Amino acid sequence: MADEVTGQELHGVVIRKGVPEDAAALAEFGWRTFAESFAGQNDPQAMAEYLSENYSTSRQSAELSSPDVLTLLAELDDSLIGYAQVRKNPPPTDIRLKEPLELHRFYVDGPYQGSGLAQRLMAAVLSTAPALGGRTLWLSVWEQNPRAIRFYLKYGFADLGSKDFWLGSERQTDRLMAISIDAGLTQRKTAGR
Repeated sequence: MADEVTGQELHGVVIRKGVPEDAAALAEFGWRTFAESFAGQNDPQAMAEYLSENYSTSRQSAELSSPDVLTLLAELDDSLIGYAQVRKNPPPTDIRLKEPLELHRFYVDGPYQGSGLAQRLMAAVLSTAPALGGRTLWLSVWEQNPRAIRFYLKYGFADLGSKDFWLGSERQTDRLMAISIDAGLTQRKTAGR
């Protein structure tokens, strides 16, 4: 794979709903991209605990089978290059949102970061998330992940505060962010993306 991929090279990307048969590929991809993103900044034992709990094939199969979870896979030439997962899950109790859904996972493979794939994947999230019955999308993002925070802010997410995140047995702080699904779709159309 090339070190950098341009938007021109992404014309063949397919974004589709994940199915239980995708569990093994998604478990491997999720494990790898999470580890590549965060292993260098975290305790190896805490990473191992988190990865084994969250990225097993059986866990991915259960999530892909759940009617309360929507997983979108971005593929290029039958290779997984990104994914997003939305689930029915309320935000922390001190945050009040209308009909909330959580953007639980959102990852783009390293060579495709900066290519426009993240914007395409987020557009797919916003257009398909209402099928789960939500009007607001919230997420938590590690406070030490400035690139992701900038992306969400640029996309129109508002910063609502912070919450604890447990990486294995290690407590960290995540920023809480949210966007109205309708506002996100409107912003996308206005910006011509």
